[in-house]
Amino acid sequence: MKVDLHVHTQESDGLLSAEEVVNLAHANNVQILGITDHESTEGIAKAQRLAERLNIKIIPGVELLTNYQGIEVHLLGYFKDVNNPVLQSRLREIREQRTALAYDMVECLKNGGLSLDWQDVEREVCADGAVSKGHIMRALYHGKCGCSQNWPEIAKYFRPGGVAYMPYLMHTFEDAVDLIFACGGLPVLAHPGLLNDPKQIFELLNYRFIGLEVYYGYWERQETLIPYYAEIAEKFAILATGGSDYHGPFGVVTLGQMDVPLEGVQKLEAYLTNA
Repeated sequence: MKVDLHVHTQESDGLLSAEEVVNLAHANNVQILGITDHESTEGIAKAQRLAERLNIKIIPGVELLTNYQGIEVHLLGYFKDVNNPVLQSRLREIREQRTALAYDMVECLKNGGLSLDWQDVEREVCADGAVSKGHIMRALYHGKCGCSQNWPEIAKYFRPGGVAYMPYLMHTFEDAVDLIFACGGLPVLAHPGLLNDPKQIFELLNYRFIGLEVYYGYWERQETLIPYYAEIAEKFAILATGGSDYHGPFGVVTLGQMDVPLEGVQKLEAYLTNA
């Protein structure tokens, strides 16, 4: 059974609609699909309506940008039901904050000599979700802004030392973990191999007993990192998950590409059922 528990739609910074994502999952024989848009759950109900007809199980989720000691850490949250008023209120606040931060990033790029306007970025946004770094990167890639139309070069603007490096620091990792638990969900530390300091994983997992994303497609040394994080999950996490982090056809990882063991999915479903 193919599983993908980390997928984005147009409701955040993905290129495809929720319905297009479900159709792609069906075409790729994915039978369990996690919709995990950034700070938005608006795509889940849309996905579920079509998924029922295609015999695909949707696990509702969300991805949160959080701050741990001044470093941006991504946290996935999985739920039985995302229609919790506390959760939805906080997600609205974060979307507004992240959009304001994206506006400041654009101003930094303009001050750095790039001819990019906020309207250029807004044209990349397909829903009411937060405007994010991903939308700005696509605007740079598609526009004539005086920059290289090369993804690695564009990405450098947003990394530490880059002209538009402005991490989102208004939601602490600890508060995000507590929020997910309080709303009946299970937090999972996302793609730990992308942490600035990989050793921080032990501090993060020590806060509360959470899950760990192990089977992830964008690591350059998968053959080394996946067994390494699987061992860490076995010792220090409640369960191990995985997914493609699919954002659209421009990525190098396809939806459903990762081999995600069913054991972690079954543990996740059992937890959410009893939460």
